[in-house]
Amino acid sequence: MALTGCGTSGGGGGSSEEGGTTLSLVGFAVPEKANKDIQAAWAKTDDGKGVTWKTSYGASGDQSRAVESGLDADYVHFSLEGDVTRLVDAGLVADDWNAGENKGIVSQSVVALVVRKGNPKNIQGWDDIVKPGVGIVTPNPGSSGSARWNIMAAWNHVIAQGGSEAEATAFVTKFFDNAVALPGSGREATTAFTSGNGDVLISYENEAILARANGEDFDYIVPDDTLLIENPGAVLEDADPKAQKWLDFLLTDEAQAIFGKDGFRPLSGEVDYDVEGANDPGNPFPEPQDLATIGDDYDGWSAVNDKFFDEENGVITKIQAETGKQ
Repeated sequence: MALTGCGTSGGGGGSSEEGGTTLSLVGFAVPEKANKDIQAAWAKTDDGKGVTWKTSYGASGDQSRAVESGLDADYVHFSLEGDVTRLVDAGLVADDWNAGENKGIVSQSVVALVVRKGNPKNIQGWDDIVKPGVGIVTPNPGSSGSARWNIMAAWNHVIAQGGSEAEATAFVTKFFDNAVALPGSGREATTAFTSGNGDVLISYENEAILARANGEDFDYIVPDDTLLIENPGAVLEDADPKAQKWLDFLLTDEAQAIFGKDGFRPLSGEVDYDVEGANDPGNPFPEPQDLATIGDDYDGWSAVNDKFFDEENGVITKIQAETGKQ
């Protein structure tokens, strides 16, 4: 679990030094750059002036469990709602954390397919990735929130076409049969793919955009049917008051535009800027033909985790065991 950023030791409740405040941010790996860019913008405001940061980034589930076990945090930014509700159950986050207009969501993206330059396997959509001889890289759902988004998008592909749950199970079984790497986090999965593993990386669209902006030479495809990724953020109960000011800033058009420039689909504001690394920088976020959501199509993450990812009886858990890809 890497600690990065600046500031002195701090943590839950923040800390003060010479009139300044140190806040602890614990998050999943993918939005690290966007958070850093937004921190720099916030530092120019009255609320953010003098604030320094202690940060920890890693796989979403691992990070949530670490905070539950005592890792200091004023603000958390996770991949999945369940990683925040774990902290609600532990008494660390208020039970009304998602009562606002944004329902606790601070960043969003869609599930995309990243392929080798020139797309040598001619992967155009979900059906192509389960063909024989196609190696899939995706994070492991045991530790990674992005993995669960990816796998639910694959499952939804069958359901969205009118298929049965039995057909979706068969499709996801082929998905895991083709998996050649299941790294611990979304960022580690990107690293595995760019290091030469597999033919297709299942990833956040923003992760693909950021990697290309940083010089990675690959292509990516937003499938005709995919899943909206919604990442929650929350302030802990004993956090320094500045943490709430930070969360409020994240929801402004200014901060959402920074998320947008780093490849996330902004929650608000016009996208009147180019996004380096996007397929079309001037039109970076094309609307998929069929965009499912966990809330509207699958009754929310609590229901999904019980049905699909329960450690003993989850549909996906059983598929992983049957395919030997745990």
